[in-house]
Amino acid sequence: MKKFLFLLITLWAFQNHAQDSTLIKSKVANAIAELRDFVLLPNDANNPEDIDTNLYWLRKKFTERGFNSSILETEGLPLFFAAMPIDDNKPTILFYMHFDGQSVDPVKWDQQDPYKVELKSKDGDGWKTESFDDLNDDINYEWRLFGRSTSDDKGPIIMFLNAIDILQKEQKELPFNIKIILDSEEEKSSAPLPKAVRVYKDLLKADFLIINDGPVHASGQPTIVYGCRGITTLSITTYGPIKPQHSGHYGNYAPNPGMQLAHLLSSLKDEDGRVLVKGFYDGIDLDEATLQVLKSVPDNANDINSNLAISSPDKVGSFYQESLQYPSLNVRGLGSGWIGKNARTIVPAEATAELDLRLVPESDGNRLKTLVKEHIKNLGYHILSTVPTKEERMKYDKIVTIIEGNVTDAFRTDLTNPFGNILVKTMESKFGARPVQIRIMGGTVPISPFINELKIPAFIVPMVNPDNNQHSPNENLKIGQIAYGIQLFHAILSSTDISK
Repeated sequence: MKKFLFLLITLWAFQNHAQDSTLIKSKVANAIAELRDFVLLPNDANNPEDIDTNLYWLRKKFTERGFNSSILETEGLPLFFAAMPIDDNKPTILFYMHFDGQSVDPVKWDQQDPYKVELKSKDGDGWKTESFDDLNDDINYEWRLFGRSTSDDKGPIIMFLNAIDILQKEQKELPFNIKIILDSEEEKSSAPLPKAVRVYKDLLKADFLIINDGPVHASGQPTIVYGCRGITTLSITTYGPIKPQHSGHYGNYAPNPGMQLAHLLSSLKDEDGRVLVKGFYDGIDLDEATLQVLKSVPDNANDINSNLAISSPDKVGSFYQESLQYPSLNVRGLGSGWIGKNARTIVPAEATAELDLRLVPESDGNRLKTLVKEHIKNLGYHILSTVPTKEERMKYDKIVTIIEGNVTDAFRTDLTNPFGNILVKTMESKFGARPVQIRIMGGTVPISPFINELKIPAFIVPMVNPDNNQHSPNENLKIGQIAYGIQLFHAILSSTDISK
């Protein structure tokens, strides 16, 4: 009898798994079709018409699933908001994603139209185009969908919608309220978002926030991230002669702005990459427990160095995850005179360096910019925020224009947060292994306005493959990640633990 009962349970589990697998594959096929349709709509945030078209598409798709939706006006482009009918007796999850994408340069893509999704399989070191007709019932989870925003961030939106389809098919009563906010200017730093969150604070009220953006860990394992670094920028310009001059006539006479800028930049960091600006790393203290969490992330230093083609990394922190716990100062662009085949024998009129400063919760972006400016002032520079006049050029030996960018704050949720613990448990139960837990990721997601205004914990739960080429030509989404995302959304949305 016991043997019969065991066989019966085994058979039931097998059939149940087969049914689940069939259902997931069915929704993956549907998700691919919807994603192709969605990506076909250009979504460059620099083109408001693109955003309007995407908003109309989103409203249609969410309405079909029973959501109430609104277009939220801001000082910039509108946000998209949707929610299931609210039950005041249930807790609320707010999901954040974005539907705008980086601009495209079609010439650099291996397909004619970056907005027309192409299906490709691995072919040696390259990719072979496949026919969508060949997917049929046998979906190859290793194949990929190539197109702008397939991974960043339209893919996760489609995964969410198809997980909702499954829950509705199962006729499950969700244990909490669902709200979703979709950003239209994430790729432009979401400048209108802080004020918009203040204006729509009551509408966005929730118990915790889940951000579905960015890739899973490089190992491909399920991942949860507890924070992200913030960002601000500085544009620094030094000056030589008011117009470019012949280097033969004035090469020993007119100050060279390129050399001035080189000396200025070299004073900001030592040879090991550590920032020399006084006070730049103040306030950061990593105890042993935190270091153990950082070391638990399965990074492979040799693989990272090989991918970057570097012999050794900078020495800010002793390993990769530790390096992300500190603010960074990065020269993201340099320009002076002409280069390459266009090089000329001149003393340039000016030289410019574009800097970005990545922030951590212990560092204030405005304070760090002030520290950098004080450092430059102590080098003997007269600092302006405008282009110098002729009179100013002749008055000061060393003159620099510094233009400051906006600040997007960092955020970090405590690793022991109860909602975070439940998300970890949900992922572990669903996929059979404890997820990779990352204390803070290197990139920036504009989430701090939600945390500051709504006073709620936030977690990043990425869905897409780590080698997705986001922001770059040939952006892609692995089909297996669509199945993963649908299953993970389904597990989170049906978790009774979260509602307790």
